[in-house]
Amino acid sequence: MLLIPAIDLKDGQCVRLKQGDMDQSTIFGDPAEMARRWLDAGARRLHLVDLNGAFAGQPKNLAAIKAILKEVDGEIPVQLGGGIRDLDTIERYVDLGMDYIIIGTAAVKNPGFLQDACSAFGGHIIVGLDAKDGKVAIDGWSKLTGQDVIPTAKRFEDWGVESIIYTDIGRDGMLSGINIEATVKLSQAVRIPIIASGGLAGMADIEALCAVQDEGIEGVICGRAIYSGDLDFAAAQERADALTE
Repeated sequence: MLLIPAIDLKDGQCVRLKQGDMDQSTIFGDPAEMARRWLDAGARRLHLVDLNGAFAGQPKNLAAIKAILKEVDGEIPVQLGGGIRDLDTIERYVDLGMDYIIIGTAAVKNPGFLQDACSAFGGHIIVGLDAKDGKVAIDGWSKLTGQDVIPTAKRFEDWGVESIIYTDIGRDGMLSGINIEATVKLSQAVRIPIIASGGLAGMADIEALCAVQDEGIEGVICGRAIYSGDLDFAAAQERADALTE
């Protein structure tokens, strides 16, 4: 089970939001320093979100992203989402050394773009599916589409998507626990590996996810819990490794 620390970027700083609300942000400091912290704690991948970019529809935290990539220097893979709407942006990030590009809103609004991205950048594309009460959300979580998660995800199966990050936005940043039931339901319905996200509260969530790893869940995004101290990241990764050897 891959535990992936999240570094959310707003105005060049590492922050955490509650339920995606840009007005409810807690600042945690320099993004590159935070990347080094998680690297030293044993992280095997990092998850970056350009929050300003997600709302603007174009990259907005490029300097911070470059600083993180320089700090990591290829030691572990890095994935990035937020405001990625065209192939030129993907190419720019891949050229900078980004390992995985997360396409969220654009994958739902413009499936043809996702197909083109998978074709042009095979092995680099992850889909981010954000949902509330089983319905897909877009545009930085500000709009619910009315589309159901599973049929939406099934459309992506044959396109070469590396994995799907499934976020329950009603739980994100709330330390209320991963929505295990909905995550397993999605992972059972599609052949694409699922990365759980939203609401990770503590070690019990890690243990519960490890118990269903064989359903197709390859990892979990670790956000507020590892910043608040509710979850010791190094201990959690060690526990996950012990449970899934």
